[in-house]
Amino acid sequence: MSLVFKTIQTEGIAELSYLLGDDDEGVAAVFDPRADCDVYVETARELGVAITHIFETHIHADLVSGARELCARANPAKIYVSHEGGAAYGFEHEKVKDGDRFTFGETLVTARHTPGHTPEHLSYLLADVDLAEESWGILSGDSLFVSSAGRPDLLGDKHTRQLAEQQFRTLRDFYLKLPDHVMIFPNHGAGSPCGADIGARLSSTIGYERKFNKFLQFEDTQSFIDYALKTAPPMPHYYPLMKKVNAKGPEILGGLPRIAALPPRAFKEAIESKRGVLVDVRTIFAFGGGHIAGALNIPGSPILSIWAGWMLDPSEPILLVLEDDDGLEKILRLFVRTGYTKFAGYLVGGMKAWDAAGFPHEKIGQMTVHELNQRNGELQIVDVRSPNEWKKGHVPRARHIFLPELEKRMGELDARKPTAVYCGSGYRASIATSIMKPRGFEQVWNVPGSWEAWKRAGLPIDKNTTQ
Repeated sequence: MSLVFKTIQTEGIAELSYLLGDDDEGVAAVFDPRADCDVYVETARELGVAITHIFETHIHADLVSGARELCARANPAKIYVSHEGGAAYGFEHEKVKDGDRFTFGETLVTARHTPGHTPEHLSYLLADVDLAEESWGILSGDSLFVSSAGRPDLLGDKHTRQLAEQQFRTLRDFYLKLPDHVMIFPNHGAGSPCGADIGARLSSTIGYERKFNKFLQFEDTQSFIDYALKTAPPMPHYYPLMKKVNAKGPEILGGLPRIAALPPRAFKEAIESKRGVLVDVRTIFAFGGGHIAGALNIPGSPILSIWAGWMLDPSEPILLVLEDDDGLEKILRLFVRTGYTKFAGYLVGGMKAWDAAGFPHEKIGQMTVHELNQRNGELQIVDVRSPNEWKKGHVPRARHIFLPELEKRMGELDARKPTAVYCGSGYRASIATSIMKPRGFEQVWNVPGSWEAWKRAGLPIDKNTTQ
């Protein structure tokens, strides 16, 4: 008889979910599954266990919950959700409250109410059955991260102070009273907007966090609240929608969404008849070299999930241009994770087929950081990074417009002036230039490498935050 414990990492949204079970009894539980949930079914099969329990630590804001989808695939598994803090759900489930216990072979799982990130938030203590009061680990959800803690402002200004106070109490009165040896298994890693500057490691210990986690160093509530709100990263505007979708219960898809394969002429007709928003997921260089006029470039790396959430309306179908047709499944997975399930079709054969059909395309130039530095005085330079990134240093004479604010602030820029756009690596800048090009910015360049390349090249850095 042995413990089965697997961490499933979802890049891009930086989500961590867990499969815990016992390979002798052949049972397992999944905690906080993502929407494309076949990974849990396949992992359980490889380990020789059946998924019988599906737990949610809280109502998620950053991704579509895969609990209902996984439940349909792992029937007769059941979904277990928190009924603390007044939480309500629109789907069939089992209620969990503080102190409830579950056993998987020799492992005891105990639910603990840890509000602050959300009112209903639960964490799950892990212990051996014969040492029930001596926990060896905790699934901390979004309450405690490596080097950080869950943000308390997701429910709006009306609830922020109360949640921040609860978060302070959760950290002081619960986590800091756990023994140093207890291992922490959080719901997110570095890069998630659910916490400020989450550490790169996927797990930690109470002892390490007690000593080094800044969120655990405060002894008064107000100082903690000030710090928590000051350091919180910008909140993606799709978060409130995700909360509603996950509380109601996401639609069960039975797999990835279906999408029609459209040859170039049919794809062109779909664009002209406005059957969907045109999204090109190719790399920044491929997009810059030639793309269909009006396309929004969201390159198909894992962070597409987050930036689709920032930039697209999930109610509007998507017309896709891919790097190659074989990458379709991967791209659909990235879209599904943040609720994008409506597709009007994809361009069969990609831009090669489009060009072969004789249809026109647009280009966006690519400018090196060295050329940007040489031409600084003659260019309109736009920095589309987050406010915190901007404050740490930027290109001299640059103007800061956070990418999600670009469309509504476009009037602050001169479309007639040659313009270079940069971000951290060039990814977000390519999104920005694809928005600007159709709006009259004829001379617009993306800067590949962007701020990372600028720093490594040893070019001048301005830390003046005024514009």
